Amino acid sequence: MSDAPLATPYTVRAALPADVEGARRLMLDTFYEEFGYGYVPAWHRDVVDLAATYLDDPRHLLLVAVCDGEVVATTGVRSGGPNHPPHPRWLVERYPPVTTAQIVRVYVRTGHRRHGLARELVRRACDFAAGTPGYDSIYLHTNVNVEGAEAFWRSVAKEVFDARTTGEHGPGVSTVHFEIPMPH
Repeated sequence: MSDAPLATPYTVRAALPADVEGARRLMLDTFYEEFGYGYVPAWHRDVVDLAATYLDDPRHLLLVAVCDGEVVATTGVRSGGPNHPPHPRWLVERYPPVTTAQIVRVYVRTGHRRHGLARELVRRACDFAAGTPGYDSIYLHTNVNVEGAEAFWRSVAKEVFDARTTGEHGPGVSTVHFEIPMPH
């Protein structure tokens, strides 16, 4: 995986220990400002200890985009699929935790969007999953209430389940589950 900079002021690379605080800050800002519900321990456990979750596990990865020394975008890869509850049991069974690479924490600071950062981070995350022994699928879910999220994921992934159509998560939850083909 190349650490070469994009043709812009951005450098996209695997996170270093020095990036952890900036990545955590971006993630927490996203939970509070974009999602509107803040930090939820049951959903965001990895954010508390990013280094142990992503930097210390060879099957996991945290990617960052850095501009002028600031982490402005993140993407993570970790083993595991969705959890039941809140997600349907059939979906959990489709994505076993050991063989599923889950794409998580794809966040780009508002002022840095529309520069291809998310697409580049996700491409590199998928390449990592393809090169990591034991993964046979790439899964993710997204909150489609975030502006641009649904269109972005539909451009790179295939919908597996739209939870909005069943109401299984309850009112106000707009989760769509996707799969990305494993690169060869």
